Amino acid sequence: MVINYCGIPVELREVLLSNKPKDMLAASLKGTVPVLVLPSGTVLDESLDIIRWAFDQVSSDLNKLDFRLCDYISQSGTNLIELNDGMFKRALDGYKYWQRFPEKSQQQHRSEAEQFLKQLEALLGVHQFLLSEHPSLVDIVIFPFIRQFAFVDKDWFDQSCYPLLQNWLQHFLESKLFLSAMAKYPVWDGSKDTRNYINL
Repeated sequence: MVINYCGIPVELREVLLSNKPKDMLAASLKGTVPVLVLPSGTVLDESLDIIRWAFDQVSSDLNKLDFRLCDYISQSGTNLIELNDGMFKRALDGYKYWQRFPEKSQQQHRSEAEQFLKQLEALLGVHQFLLSEHPSLVDIVIFPFIRQFAFVDKDWFDQSCYPLLQNWLQHFLESKLFLSAMAKYPVWDGSKDTRNYINL
């Protein structure tokens, strides 16, 4: 989403994680996505590192961007991201893949994740978005994880006591930025014919 937003041209290789290409594993042994290979050969395989890199490419043009970079690097933004990537992500994995974590029931994992949802709901009671009246990179970083959580049991989420979070999620689900990032591409099989290009 951030690469699209910044208008950075990239060569995109769609992969199946159930059949990871050898070139992907050669670039990053983690075997997770996203992986960004720069022309210099530098490999970025953490989403936050890719976000920082993308904004560095347009740093001279930041005034034209709607997302508030200052919100992203603020202490409150950093704290939210740490909670998201730590406590919430662990609870989300337990909720989503509860068969792998049998020491707790799926509902117990969900209850643990709700501690984070309650914080977000409270923040959205103050501002339209998590940190202000404008979307920030913090919203973009956290949105995919809330999307995952919501779609584990969408009926439950839609009837839960988080109406502000539901509206916030729906805003991003319907956004042109998200829809453009979710465009479908042919799976890369190692040939030039299955490489795709965006923002060119």
